[in-house]
Amino acid sequence: MASLPDPAQPRITAGTREDVPEMMAMIKELAEYENALDQVQATEQSLVRTLTLAGSHGHTNPGYAKTLILRLPVKPNHPDDKPEGAAAMALYFYNYSTWRSKPGIYLEDLFVRPAYRQRGYGRMLLQELAREVVRIDGGRLEWSCLKDNTPSLDFYRSLGAKEMENWVQLRVDGRQLERLALGKTEALQTGARNEHTGQVLEVKDRPGEDTRWISGSY
Repeated sequence: MASLPDPAQPRITAGTREDVPEMMAMIKELAEYENALDQVQATEQSLVRTLTLAGSHGHTNPGYAKTLILRLPVKPNHPDDKPEGAAAMALYFYNYSTWRSKPGIYLEDLFVRPAYRQRGYGRMLLQELAREVVRIDGGRLEWSCLKDNTPSLDFYRSLGAKEMENWVQLRVDGRQLERLALGKTEALQTGARNEHTGQVLEVKDRPGEDTRWISGSY
């Protein structure tokens, strides 16, 4: 017979529809902490539409990412703590390693509310994600961190994480994403240029395919 959870300990649960207001609040708190509140486009409605949310009977709605919510103990040890209040959140999604032929997890955001820091809650969420990677026979758990966030980098290194110094993170978004989708970028229209020599790299059509590929030496 399974033992009951310790009411004096925090617990981690999958995010539900009822948790969405707290998720939205923590997203804004994280953005405010990073001085980027004006960049938040998420709403409660968009979270419901795009997240996989746990249901009351074990069912989930389709979505592109999941959340873990760390809840305060039923019987808090701190007098100001709200029983079972949402103290921290991890938002993540599954990815895949081609060479390893294994799934993995990418941690998009990890946030612990300021009042609940220095309690090990961030470590608990990372450990729970690591357990999920192991459960699915995955290959790795990944996330990004700002280069100047020294305390967090030191913490992550203490957990065994290593920096991928030979890799550069790339992103296409906003108007450039639309232009790429419509084939209106310079590389697709006139050919990519070697950033060192200025040479135009030839754009060719692969035989039998509608897609275009760029030839040339980078």
